[in-house]
This record gives sequence, structure tokens and C-alpha cells, in this order.
Amino acid sequence: SLLQEMSDDNKQLFSVHLRKATKTIHDVSDALVNAKLGVTISDDSVWAEGLLVFYEVFKFLETALTSHSDSLIGDLLIPGMARTEAFEQDLDHFFGDWKENYKIRPEVQQYLDHLTQLDRENPYLLIPYIYHLYMGLFSGGQILQAKRHFSLTSNNCQDDVTPGCAVTTYQDKTIKELKKELRQAVNDLADNLDHDTKQAILTESVKVFELNNVVIKSVKGMNQVLMKRLLKLLIAFLLLVLFLFAYVFKSASEIEVEGDVFDTTISMDKNEL
Repeated sequence: SLLQEMSDDNKQLFSVHLRKATKTIHDVSDALVNAKLGVTISDDSVWAEGLLVFYEVFKFLETALTSHSDSLIGDLLIPGMARTEAFEQDLDHFFGDWKENYKIRPEVQQYLDHLTQLDRENPYLLIPYIYHLYMGLFSGGQILQAKRHFSLTSNNCQDDVTPGCAVTTYQDKTIKELKKELRQAVNDLADNLDHDTKQAILTESVKVFELNNVVIKSVKGMNQVLMKRLLKLLIAFLLLVLFLFAYVFKSASEIEVEGDVFDTTISMDKNEL
């Protein structure tokens, strides 16, 4: 089992087990995010799409945490961590009255159906989703937002009131504090779980990234943004070629004219002699 493979150090924290159990699939997911979102994330439409596909997932998890507030799982809802309202603020900014004609796409619904089943059968299996998704938002979300910040087309999201930046802005606590508190909460919770439950949580952790990858692939607009950028690069390349051609042609013409004048002068000198 995953726990047996990592039992050399019995005092090893459960958060470390979670990270080790998902290392391979996590690397695949990171590569997908970089390939799909990394290049196009500075475009508002792609960023907004990314928010839209994960909005329902975070909303579900926070609703579940609240409904299980009287159990151990409820301890994972760290004060200042909830993002549902922040998602809605950003989506309002990018889409306006988006809820009016909003429909959950099949990939997201598949994700929600799985979470609903877990919540009904064994709520403790929601733990890896809570841990990995929020840790991902604390880390990867900040990196993606930083890329947007340094892009020419993005807004400055360092100001806590900047529209469109609510999801990645935390006013009451630092990212470091939130990570530390969530990690501690997961480790404290795991100390009260039996071996089989912890093993099931580690197994389910892989599913977290599998479902995330499906949702990320559903983000729309990335191909269009890439095509626009490739078109701009092509136009820039053609303009450069035309400029170089014009420069070379102009230089060649000047050399030819100078040669003609020199030849004429020589002829005139010969006639005078």
C-alpha cells in the first residue's frame, strides 16, 4: 500500500504522504497547465475561463466543509481560505451577468458528480480535494497571477481592490500562513483517522489531478489566443523580411549608381586626353 511504501519514518506527516502519493500525476498536471494556460494566461478570456471551470468545484467543497462543520473535516475550513465569493466577484467582472445563461459544462459536471458520490458515501475522501486544490491555488494560482501581472495586457493585481484579482488576493493572511494552517489542519485530522481511511485518502489523491486535468482541457479560447499570437509573430516576421529586402535593394542601388558615375568620369578623362 501507499502508506506501507512510505512507512520508513512513522513520524512522517500525512501532508508529506499526500505529496509523495501524487508526485507523478502532479508533474503531469503541472506540465498540462504550463502547456495549456502558461502561454495564454495573460489573456483575460483564458483567465476567466479558468476561473469558470473551477468555480463550481471550490463552491462544492466549501459547501461540504460547512455542512460537515461538526466533524473533523470542518476543521479544514481555515478562516480566510474560502474563495466562492471571490470567484463570483471575478466572474462578475469578466462576464457581467454570467449566471443568467450559465450552464455547467459536462467535464465540470462529471467532477461534481464524483464529489457528490464521495460526500454521500465517505466524506473523508473529500480531504485530498480540499488539500490539493487549495494548496494549488495558494501556489500555482499565485504564479499564474504573477505571469499576468508582468504581461503587457494584464491588470496590476497587487492592489487588493483591483477587479478580476479577488481569487488570488488574500487580505487577512499571507499565503505562507494559509499554507501552514491548512497543512497543520490536515496533519492533525489524519492523526485521528484509521489506517484504512488514510490509505483510501492517498489513493483518491491521484483522482484529484486526473479530474483537474480533464477540466483544464475544457478551458476555451486558448487555441484562438495562440493563433492570434502566432499571426502577430508571422506578421512581424514578414515585416522584418520586407525591411531587410528594402534595405538590401536600396544598398545595391546606391552601389550601382556610384559605379556608373565613376565609369563616366573615367570616360570623360580619356576624352580630354
